[in-house]
Amino acid sequence: MSKEIFEALKGIELASGVPGDVLIEKIKSGILKAVKRDYPDTENVRIDLDPNTETFEMAILKTVVDGEPNDPANEISLDEARTRDPSIAVGQQLEIILDPSAFGRVAASSAKQSIRSDIKQFERDRLVAQYQDKEHEIVSATVQKVEPGTGNAIITIDKDEVYFPRVEQIPGEVIRAGDIIKVYVVGVVNPDKKPSVKVSRTHKDFVKRLFEIEVPEIYDGTVEIKAISREAGLRSKIAVASKNPDVDAIGACIGPKRSRISAVMEQLGGEKIDLISYSEDDAEFIAKSLAPAEVVSVEILEGEKKSCTVIVPENQLSLAIGNKGQNAKLAARLTGYKIDIIPLGKKEE
Repeated sequence: MSKEIFEALKGIELASGVPGDVLIEKIKSGILKAVKRDYPDTENVRIDLDPNTETFEMAILKTVVDGEPNDPANEISLDEARTRDPSIAVGQQLEIILDPSAFGRVAASSAKQSIRSDIKQFERDRLVAQYQDKEHEIVSATVQKVEPGTGNAIITIDKDEVYFPRVEQIPGEVIRAGDIIKVYVVGVVNPDKKPSVKVSRTHKDFVKRLFEIEVPEIYDGTVEIKAISREAGLRSKIAVASKNPDVDAIGACIGPKRSRISAVMEQLGGEKIDLISYSEDDAEFIAKSLAPAEVVSVEILEGEKKSCTVIVPENQLSLAIGNKGQNAKLAARLTGYKIDIIPLGKKEE
């Protein structure tokens, strides 16, 4: 049993990354449960486990009493105690060394099962605690393998293997084993049972965090990202505003020689980005959100649902709507309005 425990200890430490001293305590707890199973009424048990010397010792401690013991599980008579230690006296504790092999297969199995359960709980707690700190942040990950048929991947973040499904990868991008990529930590899924880390490169906040990394004015709060809408791999629209009248929000995001926006687009595989100047005036904001199309007018319609009618020049209609309606959809998501786009000629009719 001793050899098995130290072999298991090494294997668990390497596989899980759990510190050795924590594992030792978990193993001691598991062994204690096994001892209690064979000695249910025993109150004092000593367990020494030293991975450095690979020595394992356990003992039951009994108090020496004068006469017959009232509690044989925890007391021993002086006469019997002196057969083991001639110098012992009443009131002292006698250690009765236990042979680990005496527990047999059942005790060993009980200890292992308890250890396994404790380690799983430790892993759950560690994973939740570690990734709660990383939640809503961008981290670097290494691609371990990619399934040829599905494109689903396994990546590692701080030695933890994380499932990275194709649906969370940017459409059209190709990742390979060995690649180092940036991913957005959405959060920990199912933390109370079998927790797993959800990561994404399609989430709209992935773009937001990339801009925070590249644009100091966003990081320090001078420029604020007010809203984002995204079709991953195709186009994103980002509404920005400056709290300092001397700082141009869009210019800060573009950067000198387009260096900042180019760095973000490179991370996104060339995804197009429309930077929109945010406005508190809904009609003005809607008009700007349809860029690069020009807008003649915006009419906010009355009613509980936020909707509007936008008039554009006839030669701007297809641009305003975009390929497969993409531009209009992104503008609607950005502003929160249902947008009905009408060409100027039709409005006049």
